[in-house]
Amino acid sequence: MSNNGFIQRIRNIPPPSSLILVFTKVIFCIMPIAQIAIGAKYLEDCPVEPHIPIYLIVLGVFSLVLSLLSCLPCAQDKEDGTTNPLSRICTTWNTLSSVFLFCWFIAGNVWIYSIYEPNYKNATSVETYCNKTLYLFAFWTTTLVYILLGLFLVIGFLVLFCFFLCRRADADDHM
Repeated sequence: MSNNGFIQRIRNIPPPSSLILVFTKVIFCIMPIAQIAIGAKYLEDCPVEPHIPIYLIVLGVFSLVLSLLSCLPCAQDKEDGTTNPLSRICTTWNTLSSVFLFCWFIAGNVWIYSIYEPNYKNATSVETYCNKTLYLFAFWTTTLVYILLGLFLVIGFLVLFCFFLCRRADADDHM
């Protein structure tokens, strides 16, 4: 079995249907919409760290904008390999937005994890209070990013390991 044939088959996978693409975009837009809604609803409900609802709103808005902009034709390369100025503007915007989101995510980590676990009861102390729904949503959406990153790394290493084993097996077959 040739390794080149396997890689060639991977490169020639047909693009997904429009229905699958739309469904995927809708799924990826649910989390940013929930972040905006929860951040806006509980905007004044976390005196111990008032940046957390703002963090959710800004993260949700930028994630939603990036997701929706990826649907525009300017975000896609032409098949002949040429680029137009609009494509460069979209690429620059996407790059700057992604860098901002990365920095904003780091700031959100500091805000969220530095107050773990806040007081969820408003009656005892206002200074240490944070709404339970707001805080746990922010905490778990942030933690989910790390969980998914870990899964992608493990899966990526397993795929690389399998490619390595296939390559060694192919080299042994030709001897």
